[in-house]
Amino acid sequence: MPEMIKQEDPAPAETPVSLDQGSAADAALADVNTASEAGKGSKKRGNRGQTCKDRREYAAVKRRARNQEDNEAESTTRVKAENSEPRKPKRRVALMLGFCGTEFQGMQVNPNARTIEGDLFKALCEAGAVSVENATNQQKVQLQRAARTDKGVHAAGQVVSLKMIVEDPDIVEKVNAKLCDQIRVWGFVRVVQSFNAKTMCDSRVYEYLLPTYVLMEPSESNLRLAQTVALEERRIPETKAEDMKAKREFRVPPEKLQFVRDAFAKYKGTHDFRNFTVTRGCTESNSMRHMHWFEVSDPMIIDGSEWLSLKVKGQSFMLHQIRKMVGLVILMTRAGAPLRLMDALFGKESRVNVPKAPSLGLLLESPVFDGYNSRADKQVQGVTNPVTFEPYQKAIDEFKQRFIYDAIIRTETAECVFDGWVSSTEVFPEQYTYINKDGVIPESAIVVPGSERRFRFNRSAGEAGDLAAESSDDELDSKDN
Repeated sequence: MPEMIKQEDPAPAETPVSLDQGSAADAALADVNTASEAGKGSKKRGNRGQTCKDRREYAAVKRRARNQEDNEAESTTRVKAENSEPRKPKRRVALMLGFCGTEFQGMQVNPNARTIEGDLFKALCEAGAVSVENATNQQKVQLQRAARTDKGVHAAGQVVSLKMIVEDPDIVEKVNAKLCDQIRVWGFVRVVQSFNAKTMCDSRVYEYLLPTYVLMEPSESNLRLAQTVALEERRIPETKAEDMKAKREFRVPPEKLQFVRDAFAKYKGTHDFRNFTVTRGCTESNSMRHMHWFEVSDPMIIDGSEWLSLKVKGQSFMLHQIRKMVGLVILMTRAGAPLRLMDALFGKESRVNVPKAPSLGLLLESPVFDGYNSRADKQVQGVTNPVTFEPYQKAIDEFKQRFIYDAIIRTETAECVFDGWVSSTEVFPEQYTYINKDGVIPESAIVVPGSERRFRFNRSAGEAGDLAAESSDDELDSKDN
């Protein structure tokens, strides 16, 4: 308990604190500040010491008031729980799941938005995996995700750690019964008490499905529009049906495919990726990332269109990093830019606007826990099962095909998401003037943190808004994966 200021009539320490004492403390603090202003002639050190004591008293009063309120709430919840059912023991587990993120606003819980964590926690409570006492806040069960996924991003494998009631042998089936078909829990394993899905994850593997027609030469009509029409008057034209048919029939030439593979291979190793994430709070000290590998598959024909599967394994990723890594290579391929441009963007003090590819094609393949799985102290706590998706691989592959791959192909076919994104970069090329055949970054492409410009496109309305470089939601959710 912080030291209290001695008063002429000190109140006994046992006196209960009412919820109204916060305002009294406010008034007391205001009186002290007024007295301090009036007594400026006294010693400076004495004034400062008196103010600190008053602040400690004010903080103590507020803390005791909050504790009383929390105790009353917990007491009410405890009485309800005792009247309904006995308390059940909880165990720390690693819960493995997968989801299609099309209808969700990302993984992390967010007020007034539908998220994966929100639906998952609600299902855990309704299925009895989380007690009534802990159902009001997921922090009470110490829920933590291995990787954050943005709006619309999918996951074939994701891990969350939490304290869960596991005595029911059918708990996984009961949780899945409370979830929509787009979210599936694969299973769980007991883990050590110190297990944290985020901090004990060694690396993450992501996959990005990319239609190869985005690698085609730029549209002459769109480039001509950008050169002849003023910025505020430009509209992104709809792609004609015959032009879209030609794009679906495009097949990437071998030399262009090799350039794509060479470009993605340059991401391997440790680099400063400050140009590949949001601006605010990103510096040299926190933007270094290590990529284990970046692989590009052979072309695949799906529903008449050609696709590439891009897979990357890295220790961690910053917000939008993978989508920007993909977006840069796409525009470099289309513009015929040299590979040395990528070296100039790694750790460059001056910031440039790197294109962010659509979220539609991105999915989390799996988090990796090799370090934890090899720990010897697990056996001391009676925990021997590794955190791995291998026992559920068949179910994961079926889910991935039905709810992720098929959803990506279906959405792209119906909405032409990638075509709209490519067209926006052609009609508004001012953002990416540094992506050129010479590989030279002009002064006009360099942006100042906090004053960047980003164009938001609405093809149906045909308007381009001149907005901040990244949305406020992006800035708030800029922690690592």
